[in-house]
Amino acid sequence: MSQPFSAPKTTSHLELVKNLAAGSLPAPPIAALLGFHPIEVEIGHVVMEMQTKPEHANPMGTLHGGVICDLADGAIGCALATTLEDDESFTTVDLTANYFKPVWNAKLRASAHVTRRTKSLGFIECDVKDETGSVVAKVFSTCMVLRGEAAKGR
Repeated sequence: MSQPFSAPKTTSHLELVKNLAAGSLPAPPIAALLGFHPIEVEIGHVVMEMQTKPEHANPMGTLHGGVICDLADGAIGCALATTLEDDESFTTVDLTANYFKPVWNAKLRASAHVTRRTKSLGFIECDVKDETGSVVAKVFSTCMVLRGEAAKGR
């Protein structure tokens, strides 16, 4: 896959996401709570997978849109993280979700890729699909890259 940005010179963030995908590190709390995990990891691209359950439903009985958004946000964050230098971190500036169809119980895949990365911003797109390959949602995010004091403790 052609990258619209330079690969990082250091790779601790990439290795962290790869270790999450391999299961050699415990899942972050939100991923453990909701049940999603990375299954594919490259620089600037991550795929997360999740089996939805009845406890993920909204009052109407369909999958809560926030759960879809959390799955996508996890993939988006990990995709951007793979482009970071060791001394960098990031924070989300915006997140926009467009939903195309309701979901009940499904195995979902969120495929996120960094479409543009500058020194201070990352632009990431994510398709969320069900097990038939049908697009359930498309999520877009802009993230701010942090360095120095702003990146510490994140």
